Amino acid sequence: MMREGITLGVGMADKKAWVSVYRGMSDSFFSVVGFWLRRIAAFLALCAVFSACMYAEEGSDGAGLRVSFLDVGQGLAVLLEENGRYALYDTGPDSAGLVDTLASRGVRELEWVLVSHAHRDHGGGFMEFARAVESGALRVGRLYVGPDTYVGIVRDSVLRLASRLKVPVDTVARGDVLGMRGGDAYSGGGSDAAAPGAPVARLDVLWPPKGEGLAENAASVVALLEYAGYGVLLTADLDSAGERRLLEYSPSLRADLLQVAHHGSAGSNTIAFLSKVAPRYAVVSVGAKNAYGHPAAPVMRKLAYVVGDSSAVYRTDRDGSVTFDLVEGAGVISPAP
Repeated sequence: MMREGITLGVGMADKKAWVSVYRGMSDSFFSVVGFWLRRIAAFLALCAVFSACMYAEEGSDGAGLRVSFLDVGQGLAVLLEENGRYALYDTGPDSAGLVDTLASRGVRELEWVLVSHAHRDHGGGFMEFARAVESGALRVGRLYVGPDTYVGIVRDSVLRLASRLKVPVDTVARGDVLGMRGGDAYSGGGSDAAAPGAPVARLDVLWPPKGEGLAENAASVVALLEYAGYGVLLTADLDSAGERRLLEYSPSLRADLLQVAHHGSAGSNTIAFLSKVAPRYAVVSVGAKNAYGHPAAPVMRKLAYVVGDSSAVYRTDRDGSVTFDLVEGAGVISPAP
């Protein structure tokens, strides 16, 4: 009996030892697998970042949509590029060197220019186009304006110059849709047309509604630029009352990238509006040491809260011109830090 007991005890000990060894081998196996899975994931992430950086360095080359917030001081000018075609949302103030900036970026033709409202810091730069257009250095296909009822020197000067340069003028309001091919979101053709099935940029005008009789900031043309399922919201100088009404018209409004309204003014950018739009990135177009105190500190705090990372909030007075790329399947590629 004693011998059998001893034999049984040894057998149990051996079994426990083998279980321990098995568990150790399993732990080692899964540890090794986990190690290589983490390395593979890191490698794939690195490849994605490398591809994005290469894209940003080499330019859009007809693939994707490029959105550049130009440094025009205390004003706003947003250059859009798709498949070698360019358009401009607002022109900044006069004497900001817009024509030189465009030339340095290789822009010789603008499919259209949209002036959001009749204020100098948004439409004054159009006056710089006179010499460039007349000399043939720049072509402007069409001018779009909003139904701003404010009559002032900026509006009159812009419309008179467009007439002199023989640039057609159209008024846009909520419900209108623009594209990058002569203003038509659905036209194509030509050697530089988008490939069949490829995403096409579309600019939906969301504000102001037709027949509202709004003026100045309240009449700002607000538009949602869409490409491959990603969105950029351009708000010009829309005020807080306009933000509330815009959400009534467009309750599901969302955007990946936001142009912060009125240069970061406290009279715009309510937390309700920012939270609803829920952007991943935001850009404040603003002049250094401007007399208006833009951007307001409370607005910057709200933006950091909504975006979730203060480093994803860009300022042209601090960062200069800021460029984003919208790429099918990759999303919105932000500027390199």
